[in-house]
Amino acid sequence: MADIITSGDVGLLSGKVAVIGYGSQGHAHALNLQESGVTVEVGLREGSNSWSEAEAAGLSVKTIPEAVKGAQLISMLLPDQHQPQVYDEAIAPNLEPDAALLFAHGFNIHYERISPPAAHDVIMVAPKGPGHIVRRLYTEGKGTPALIAVAQDASGRARDLALAYAAGLGAAKAGILETTFKEETETDLFGEQTVLCGGVTELIKAGFDTLVDAGYQPEIAYFEVLHELKLIVDLIYDGGLSYMRYSISDTAEFGDYSRGNVVIDDHVRQNMKRVLDAIQSGQFANEWIAEMDEGEANLKRRRATESDLKIEQVGEKLRALMQST
Repeated sequence: MADIITSGDVGLLSGKVAVIGYGSQGHAHALNLQESGVTVEVGLREGSNSWSEAEAAGLSVKTIPEAVKGAQLISMLLPDQHQPQVYDEAIAPNLEPDAALLFAHGFNIHYERISPPAAHDVIMVAPKGPGHIVRRLYTEGKGTPALIAVAQDASGRARDLALAYAAGLGAAKAGILETTFKEETETDLFGEQTVLCGGVTELIKAGFDTLVDAGYQPEIAYFEVLHELKLIVDLIYDGGLSYMRYSISDTAEFGDYSRGNVVIDDHVRQNMKRVLDAIQSGQFANEWIAEMDEGEANLKRRRATESDLKIEQVGEKLRALMQST
């Protein structure tokens, strides 16, 4: 079992922290750190739509090169596909000799799309939640759990810096776990692809289609396989699988035990292993890098196709009705 860390010395962040990007994670990191007493400067491209938003939140905003200059630590919070070019063009030429580089996901370091010089600390702080949750829990005096990792320890205190940054986000109040860039990247990709995103969306679509094809009303199918999913996930989040099973009816619990492994059988587990193998071998990374290099045409096409599915149309109608009452 991994040790859970509940402390970090925010005072180690005594210089400027440049937060690059002001999206989901960027806004949460910048605001939480600033309210923890850290000097924060947000780095954005000129003309960014987020510039005025960050300033309105009370943050100092500069262009990326300006924010990087003089920074003790640079927090890379841009989408994975944009990081290498921004690093090469705007960050690397302006790095202070002893500046640390921080990432919230290990993809670009693990797959060597970014290779900082050995003189720089390279660390990771990955909150286990979307940015709006990281921010909300902080404002409530709580925190979001986070993972930390060290890829390069040039200063001899890279781990301490990672803990300091995590504490500044509020993560020490919820628990910090140590990992590696490799482990975080591969498990994160696996979770997204097989359960959290790819797995659950395919399961929902398959359940919806099965009921509709059998002649049931689409609206009823939507409620049964998608709408009520939040209730179940919230119960699991609050107390694990056992608490969820305690909270549902005996009929539902019996169906869980007796039918769940009919749907998720050994064949599915074998497919999950294939997905993991593709992540570990670098096959998925190569596919995604090629997709990014080609302008993400397949991603955009699939995005449009999925948005036109019947389950999405039914859901949009039902959500509008529920929100109007």
